[in-house]
Amino acid sequence: MRKTSPQTGRVGKVVRTCIGCRERVEASTLVRLVAVWESTTLVVTPDLGRSLPGRGAHLHPTERCLELATRRKAWGRAFRTSGPFDLTTMYDLAAPNGSPTGDPRPESEHPLMENR
Repeated sequence: MRKTSPQTGRVGKVVRTCIGCRERVEASTLVRLVAVWESTTLVVTPDLGRSLPGRGAHLHPTERCLELATRRKAWGRAFRTSGPFDLTTMYDLAAPNGSPTGDPRPESEHPLMENR
């Protein structure tokens, strides 16, 4: 949602809500996710280019937010669908507990923050 300022007419920053921690932040700090059907399950896949079709959800690239989203059962609501969700790819890529990267690499080099 881009809103223009009535005073300047400039476009503001895009704000999205993390489905894990529910924090509203600038979209560039979150990873867009899409659910892709593979046989009988929905595979939650990061959309690094922000161009895959379908309804997207946004999540901080941390293990903490991934676990919160799973505990809150936010996947079905975020994608507006039901069914078994395969989160294997997400757990492989998420950074441990609250650290944006979980390792000494800068955030811009984290696998989920590529192509930004």
